[in-house]
Amino acid sequence: MKGQAQGCKGCTESVRVTPEKLERLIEIAIQGREVVTEEEVEHRLRQCSSCSGLQYGTTCQYCGCLVAVRAQLLASECPHPSASRWDKTSANL
Repeated sequence: MKGQAQGCKGCTESVRVTPEKLERLIEIAIQGREVVTEEEVEHRLRQCSSCSGLQYGTTCQYCGCLVAVRAQLLASECPHPSASRWDKTSANL
């Protein structure tokens, strides 16, 4: 990926995740972990959807994660390099 224009750290444009696979990945990722409220997940995903770093509708270009998975986890933070797009206090909703 050397010399490639700005994009996702971990994938190429040909990478797509089906809604079914995404749901399964979320189930696996949250097992045994603390999660945020559904309202907080929605808030985080709204922030991600308005971010220029969202690639392919699912992937964060700054960390390569699937944002729908990362948004579920209490310990997660927004990896945006200049400023977090997730309000840290909103996780207490």
